[in-house]
Order: sequence, then C-alpha cells, then structure tokens
Amino acid sequence: MRVGLTYDLKDEYLAAGYSPEDVAELDKVETIDGIDNALRELGHQTERIGSVRRLLECLGEGKRWDIVFNIAEGLAGLGRESQVPTVLEIYGIPYTFSDPVTLGISLHKGMAKRVMQSAGIATPAFAEVRDEADIDPVDLPYPLFAKPLAEGSGKGISSKSRVNNKRELRELCLDLLTRFRQPVLVETFLPGREFTVGVTGTGRNAECPGMMEVVFRKDKTTATNQIYGQFTKDNYDDLVDYVPVREPDVARSCEELALAAWRVLGGRDAGRVDVRFDGHGIANFIEVNPLPGLNYIHSDLPILCKMNGISFTQLIGRIVESAATRVRPA
Repeated sequence: MRVGLTYDLKDEYLAAGYSPEDVAELDKVETIDGIDNALRELGHQTERIGSVRRLLECLGEGKRWDIVFNIAEGLAGLGRESQVPTVLEIYGIPYTFSDPVTLGISLHKGMAKRVMQSAGIATPAFAEVRDEADIDPVDLPYPLFAKPLAEGSGKGISSKSRVNNKRELRELCLDLLTRFRQPVLVETFLPGREFTVGVTGTGRNAECPGMMEVVFRKDKTTATNQIYGQFTKDNYDDLVDYVPVREPDVARSCEELALAAWRVLGGRDAGRVDVRFDGHGIANFIEVNPLPGLNYIHSDLPILCKMNGISFTQLIGRIVESAATRVRPA
C-alpha cells in the first residue's frame, strides 16, 4: 500500500522555542526512521507527511494515500491527539490506531476512569481539581497520587506526586495547575505492583502480545522516589528493570483487565494499558495509551513485544494488518 506517515517531531518544536518538557511526548527522528524502515521492509511504499498542518497542506495539494500511519500527538488541548484522525476522516482516508472519540476520552484521564467505573472495571477512587477552589473539597484517604489530567510520557509525575496530607496536596496541585494549564487528577495511591500491558488488534480480535512489570532498582532508588514518571522513563536503563510476567495468575489478571478496558474504550490496532495492584492484590486500571510510543529501542510496547519474541517489524505489521481491515478496495 501507499502509506503516509503523520507525526510530530521534537526537534521542530524545540527549534520553534518550545521547552523540553513541552515536547516530551513528541517523537525523535530515529523513531520515524524505524517505522518507515519497517513499513518498507513489509513491502509498502511510504511518504513522510509530518504534523497536522503539513497534512492539511498535502491534502490541499491533492495528495492521497491508501492509509496513513498516524502517531501525531499534537501539542496543545484535550483534542490534540484527535486532530489528525478527524482530518483524515473528513477526507475518507483510513489510518492506523484509534478514532477521535477514543483518543479524546483516553487522553482525558478522568473521563477514561468514568468509563471504567461504568463498565465495572476496577480503578482507583479519584477527584478532579480544576482550580484552587477544588483542592480542599477533595475527600479521599491519604496517601494520594496527583498528576496532570491529560498528559503522557510521565509529564508532571515525580517523587512529589505521592502526597501524604492536605498541605502537600495543595502545594502540588497549585504547581501542576500553573505549569500545565489543565486540571489535575487526584486518585487513591495504590501500593501494589505496577505493570504495563500491550494490546494489539481491535474489538474481538484484540489480544495481549505481552506485558512487563516495572521494578525499581533498590540500589538506585529509595522507597520515597520510586515513582514511574518522566525522569524515570528517560533514565529507565539505570533506574528500573522491565521484568516479564511469569506468574500465571498475575498475567491472567492483568490481561483480562487490559483487554476489557481496551474493548470498552474502542481501542484499535495497538496500544498499552497501565495496571497497578491495590493492597489486596486486585488489578486496577490506571490509564490507557491508544497512541503508544513506537521508538524501536526505548518505547514500552516494542520492548515488551521483543521480550515475547515479536520483532519491531512484526509489531508494525500487526498494526497495519489490523488497520487494513478498514481500507476500502480501490
């Protein structure tokens, strides 16, 4: 097929004056190179498009593709991940990954958790802090965990994210409200083990290609800073071990929850579901990433797939095969 690639490059936004934190979710050139090479290895013809603005220019020039491989994150707003899919749907061009509705709900972590609750899927109790007046009414037992409502890549998450009293909660919420200019999600802190679960496919055909546990290295971290945030993700080689899940009961619990969450949200083609156990050993939904990182070396989904004998090219092939079911015959 003729495959267009849509994406947002870190370097382009850094050159335009954005900060490293602003562009933490965006992609490096090596990520696009890896996807492009895999698609070509699978026999497809590729064209690099870029951001939603460049996509609009290309469409205006009359360019079309059989399918678009979309990993464009966008930069601002709750609808940023939905921008490219919305444009492509207007033009009737199929694309990889989830539709605008699923992307929007999943990015809004509060909305995603409400969907989980309505479907009977376990998720920590939570509150949304939209401004300073919402902080004091938060009525959840400490410790709590607070993070920006609509960010990925661990943005806004650090050793300060776990709070033990009202003073710490107020200080953190005020800081996050100022820095990220969006609501803060406050939820019950779960003390159990932490996993990320891969998903490929759509609907009834969705399956789990693998999962891994995030285990902090005790010689590199302390109990107070074992938080899987942006700094940890950027330095995972030194701070954590990604451990394959070998216990059947644990794996089954994580897989069942992840697939249930994926299907109820309408996830397509591939993604990741983050799972954490509570104090009773019950798996809980933390969040879903329906537009997963695809750096062939550093991103979680390619890493856990590799642990289970699935190469990066095979992963890209699975994604395209799933999306290709939505391509109309010429």
